[in-house]
Amino acid sequence: MSRTIGVIVLAAGEGSRFREVAGDDKDKLLADCTGRDGAVRSVIEQTLVNLPTSLDKRVLVTTEARPQAMRMAQAYGCDIVSIESTGMGDSIAAGVAACPDADGWLIVLGDMPFILPSSIERVVAAIADDAVSVPVQGGEFGHPVGFGRSFGPGLMALSGDRGARPLFKQGRVVEVAVDDPGVLWDIDVPQALVFPPA
Repeated sequence: MSRTIGVIVLAAGEGSRFREVAGDDKDKLLADCTGRDGAVRSVIEQTLVNLPTSLDKRVLVTTEARPQAMRMAQAYGCDIVSIESTGMGDSIAAGVAACPDADGWLIVLGDMPFILPSSIERVVAAIADDAVSVPVQGGEFGHPVGFGRSFGPGLMALSGDRGARPLFKQGRVVEVAVDDPGVLWDIDVPQALVFPPA
């Protein structure tokens, strides 16, 4: 029996640390970066390219201030949910509410363009109704994070800037060991746009 996993791509954050360095008019999600495949794309496109094609229920959560990111996400098969808040909790709640009947949800950060598709597939494979699946690289929890069906109400109740980490206590945490530094690598400053050699 196949299951539907809702992929929630979070792209509402302001990226203030990035703007402090690069300039107020610079959106980190639209900055060019060279992917692990050698191709130069924007950060958000690189993130979307890495999503396995089997994950076809995709939702991008963003603000009206990002029309280019919306168009890019639509080209990659995402439904768009526009919110006014830039808080992570609000974004997760809105994304899950857009596909409440899914069998589970994968929370993807829009500013993590270097995650290997194989790592994403392994996290998805470990999603169970009562479990949270988390990639682990070198002993550290990374992203994306998968949540089983029983977490739906808790995810939709999130608000403000708080992410979903507190929900880990409400079920099993399945640690998915990966050899992929990309699961820990987010784009906070322009220097992070260049991925270190593997």
